[in-house]
Amino acid sequence: MARVQNRLSGNAPGEFFVDDACIDCETCRIVAPEVFVRSETLGMSVVRVQPSSDQGALRAKMALVACPTSAIGTESKLDVRAGVRAFPERIAGSDVHYCGFAAESSFGASSYLVSREGGNVLVDSPRAARPLLERIAALGGVRTMLLSHRDDVADHAIFARRFGCTRVLHAADVDPGTRDVERRIESEEPVALAPDLLIIPVPGHTRGSVALLYRSRFLFTGDHLWGSEDGNELEASRDVCWYSWAEQTRSMQKLLGYDFEWVLPGHGHRFRADPPTMRRKLEELVARMRSGAR
Repeated sequence: MARVQNRLSGNAPGEFFVDDACIDCETCRIVAPEVFVRSETLGMSVVRVQPSSDQGALRAKMALVACPTSAIGTESKLDVRAGVRAFPERIAGSDVHYCGFAAESSFGASSYLVSREGGNVLVDSPRAARPLLERIAALGGVRTMLLSHRDDVADHAIFARRFGCTRVLHAADVDPGTRDVERRIESEEPVALAPDLLIIPVPGHTRGSVALLYRSRFLFTGDHLWGSEDGNELEASRDVCWYSWAEQTRSMQKLLGYDFEWVLPGHGHRFRADPPTMRRKLEELVARMRSGAR
């Protein structure tokens, strides 16, 4: 749990605080951007302003629950059960949910649950917290677990044991920790898991990175592609490209062949736009990547 004696100096005075266990993963800034902000001086998240409404307090509690290192705390003993119950959280009233409960071993990566008649899909692994496991079970469990790349697998084995799901990972990213995955994707071409689910190999961030397109509306991108914090641009970064920037650029161009409205990343912010705007933003990103810019 967060320690008040380790409270970072940049926090606004009041109930909620961030301590020095923060790893700057952005989780709290994604969940409760009105409360948390990045301190450029500290290189970590801090409380920008204390919540002033019931909704703001709920979002702060959700950030506390989601934090992968338990770096968020409160000065008094607050009841955070409402924050626990809020996950998985529906995204824009759809059948796609943000899981919260980020895992430190995945550096706080976001994971998502797709609730669908053909069997639920878990995209990347959250922390295997009991409340989340129980909530996912109540929503129908998990039939398929798509691991977008080698970095964000976290507690995948626990989810596989709990739900008996088929884990899917590109063969190029299998390592000793994932050698027991039930299905390895070998192809560099798109692979249909179902009529509404398409795996798109996007090598670059890692050799085996893949994206998942759901219903030509939601694109789950792992660490391949994300939205800017201000919500205006699509982004990728050479600084977190572990395999090949040239390959990642080619993979990004490949995505221009698909229509989608949402980018749901592992790291970074979500991005939503109508398909024509999404295409334009993606074209602009590809041009920046080709020019050598991040």
